[in-house]
Amino acid sequence: MTYAAPRATSRPGERLIETHPLRNPDVEDPAFMGRRGWWLVLMNVLVPGSAQVLGGGNRKLGRFGLGATLLSWLIVIALAVAAVIWGTSLVSLATNWFALTGVQVLLVFYALLWVVLTFDTLRLVRLVKAPPASRLAIPVVALLLLGLVGGSAAYGATIAGTSRGVIGDIFGNSGPSVEPSNGYYNILLLGADSGDGRDSMRFDSISVVSVNAESGAVTIVGIPRELPHAPFSDGSPMQEAYPGGFQGQSSDTCGWNGWMNHVRYAAEVCRDDAGVGLYPDAANHGSAPGIEATKDAAEGILGIEIPYYIFIDMDGFATMIDALGGVDITVDERLPKGGPPEGWTGTDANEWAIGWIETGAQHMDGDTAQWYARSRYTTDDWDRMERQRELQLAILEQFTPQNVLARFNEIAAAGTVLVDTDLPKAKLSEFFDLMLLAREQPVTTIELVPKFGVDEFNPDYAFIRDLVQQTLHPPTETPEPQP
Repeated sequence: MTYAAPRATSRPGERLIETHPLRNPDVEDPAFMGRRGWWLVLMNVLVPGSAQVLGGGNRKLGRFGLGATLLSWLIVIALAVAAVIWGTSLVSLATNWFALTGVQVLLVFYALLWVVLTFDTLRLVRLVKAPPASRLAIPVVALLLLGLVGGSAAYGATIAGTSRGVIGDIFGNSGPSVEPSNGYYNILLLGADSGDGRDSMRFDSISVVSVNAESGAVTIVGIPRELPHAPFSDGSPMQEAYPGGFQGQSSDTCGWNGWMNHVRYAAEVCRDDAGVGLYPDAANHGSAPGIEATKDAAEGILGIEIPYYIFIDMDGFATMIDALGGVDITVDERLPKGGPPEGWTGTDANEWAIGWIETGAQHMDGDTAQWYARSRYTTDDWDRMERQRELQLAILEQFTPQNVLARFNEIAAAGTVLVDTDLPKAKLSEFFDLMLLAREQPVTTIELVPKFGVDEFNPDYAFIRDLVQQTLHPPTETPEPQP
């Protein structure tokens, strides 16, 4: 192997011919040219831009690539440090529209730069001087690595763009940011079924999630949809209309009964002004008069302040479960899918069931899980509420970082059609930290049903409020004085 020898210069300032095997190789040595090609491809992957600087290529392009590489490393290191030290700030950054846009632009730019550097590296390799086997292997490997690394950057850009869109869709209008009430963030969780042949006028599932603002401990209170004569919280416009508790009203055009899931009818659906006169600011805060009235009823029932809501479309519920890859549920009682025809008076569900959910441990897809939550004709509403709570917890179990990252686009797409909320974006980082704490603790559940001492036809609301207070704020035992 021979290299170009340095020569003396006869004019001041004339550069010497450099002797460097990567920059000035012996092109007549195929074996060396093959090894050199592999080294250039490896450097392009490990330190993009170094192949141009060391291999005799476009040094301006190489320096630019090295600068971009150094910048990306610094950003990754800074984010890693922030994730460990300032987790809340990192989540705030990740939910910021401008930050997500900046990340998307940088990742797209870096992916394009990597394409340019890879093809320029293949030019520097001089494949015609390499052994025949390397002439095919080197470009194939280089392009595969480009697809792997560049594709990862492009996927990251897609995630950033999708996140920005999801945050805008779900949290576009949000309520005011408030401090925790008596140490808790209380959120009204509503579910309505808009599947084929069904309506979403009445809330099918009503519960309140209370999250301890310090420990992250979660308590879920299930409110039966048929709970009668709910009292409204003090100061509510609905309390003025129903000072003795919510009452039904008969009408040929738009009547309702005194059940909890009919509050929306009285406050919004059956009013000429659609409830705007009762709750004029609801729409500006990402809510609706019927939801605000249901909040006020839940506050009056439980005796706690509920500033936020999350509405779950039970039809989109199936889409979310499929996006998560399904949920694991142990079925205690055989349940039919479907419902009887109008006017059916029989007792055998086999006459109309379109399928059955069998007992035992099951990995449910979205359709099966939806029927599991919906089935009502062979069990009572109390069992149905318990099954819905099971599914809520099973879905939370599936929200692991690994699962969310692997299925991010599917989950994000499902989320935009599944959820409406007035949770403020300013609280997302705090709620994220609380969610991480909550995963490490058991969830406490209360169902306002006979099992918990609640009369389903004539509930004692003072007893319910006391039950909730005792659960959220259990009395501390006073140690007995030692003799």
